[in-house]
Amino acid sequence: MYRRLCVLRTEVSKRSYASTSTSYHDKWPGWETVIGIEVHAQIKSRRKLFSESLNSTDELPNTHVSLFDAAFPGTLPRLNKYCVDLALRTALALNATIQPKSAFDRKHYFYRDLPSGYQITQNYAPLATGGFLDLEKAQKRVRLKQIQLEQDTAKSTYAEHLAATQIDLNRAGVGLMEIVSQPDMRSPEEAAAYVRTLQALLRSVGASDGNMEQGSLRCDVNVSVNRIGEQFGTRCEVKNLNSIKAIQVAIIKYSPAASEVYRHIDLIERGLSVAQETRGFDEERAETFKLRSKEDAPDYRYMPDPNLPPLLVSETHVDKVRQTMPELPAALSARLQKDYGLTEPQAEVLMSVDSGVNIGYDGEVAPPGAVPYFEEVARGRNPKVVVNWITQELLAQLSRQDEPFSANPIPPQALGELIDLLQAGEITGTSAKTLIRHIFNSPPSTEPFSSMSKLVDELGLRATSSDLQSLCEKAIELLPQEAELVRKGNEKVLMKIVGQVMKLSKGTADGKAARALLQEMLKAES
Repeated sequence: MYRRLCVLRTEVSKRSYASTSTSYHDKWPGWETVIGIEVHAQIKSRRKLFSESLNSTDELPNTHVSLFDAAFPGTLPRLNKYCVDLALRTALALNATIQPKSAFDRKHYFYRDLPSGYQITQNYAPLATGGFLDLEKAQKRVRLKQIQLEQDTAKSTYAEHLAATQIDLNRAGVGLMEIVSQPDMRSPEEAAAYVRTLQALLRSVGASDGNMEQGSLRCDVNVSVNRIGEQFGTRCEVKNLNSIKAIQVAIIKYSPAASEVYRHIDLIERGLSVAQETRGFDEERAETFKLRSKEDAPDYRYMPDPNLPPLLVSETHVDKVRQTMPELPAALSARLQKDYGLTEPQAEVLMSVDSGVNIGYDGEVAPPGAVPYFEEVARGRNPKVVVNWITQELLAQLSRQDEPFSANPIPPQALGELIDLLQAGEITGTSAKTLIRHIFNSPPSTEPFSSMSKLVDELGLRATSSDLQSLCEKAIELLPQEAELVRKGNEKVLMKIVGQVMKLSKGTADGKAARALLQEMLKAES
């Protein structure tokens, strides 16, 4: 499919981004690397693309298989409309042109994980064409060729103890979107940024969970090399890369035998030709290896699927799908920075919490995540204070207990009350952290959270200033050497005495007030 993309050098469309990257990498001066990526994303639908079988790949093998999935004679496909709608969401998010009429083809090849001997796909009349994806950090626009619907294959696993390959048909027929880019990337870093950005976009629109480690997002990376100013070289395709690291290592690793870029350069410099072929990637050895010579369209014997009529999509239906579109990552990040004054890293942290974990099926609304939680707490409060407490304390406790954000036991109104108490000086920062740890370590309660202020009093954490003088005197008595150093002008050890005050007060003393009082007391004695 991708062969046509690299036959002639294509003109890059006018871009809203002026690319800051050069067309070559400083690791291989004088050479240009040309990269295009075919992303296969499993559609987040409850059922498969053409059958009523449940879309479940993490249960017992071969337990979600219909007669159609197993290619029994006489069975007919029935298109899942939810898969179509989620693919339309993706096309809209990628600025692609949705085709009012698309069609399904049969791509024939014989392999153990393809029961029917063909895959239903949309090679010649895809659901959407064109489009682009902007890579914000790389300041680059990657153009797209097409977005098509197709079936996934079964999962094959080699069992060493049986010396045989086992086939799990649970994955056979699961809906896929194949998103084909133009060969616009010029470095492994740009390729990684493209996949990360696309992954975040698919998750944001609910089209796919994009979990590469689970196989729901896989990449075929097409790489060619040419001298600067010359025509594109012969491309090779590295199949089924399932991690960002694998993509980067497959493109470049400092060994001619291990990566595509150096392998191509080595062949060209020795006066040899680069054979067009399909290659695999050995994760343990971190190198590519030949699978087969690259097939062209005639090798697959494409033909229209006689059991599926053309897919007609009206503009009215597209508008209906457009109305259900959630906020896209770039727009959400920009809004958080503009409306709340967050930094880009802070916005990214909030947006990345539980990324890919709570994606609803068939476009259903997922449980509220960290961003809505932040916005509710920040209403009427300092957003920077709120984001710091969420990212530095709340997320830290969830991470420590290995829990998703949906398991957060502190409601937004409770965290807001805690911040209010802290800002009013009724509790100290230490006490606030103690409260959060207490709530996380307490057994789950069936009763709704009542009052943070009440909990402060129950735990005796309300800030006190009435006995600050006696606390400071006690701290000086316990640390006489440090006190003497402060009297002599060594301010660096003062915080150790302040820490002793906080320890004596069990975190309820005001640290700033304690520091000021200690300075006054020790200077008076000097």
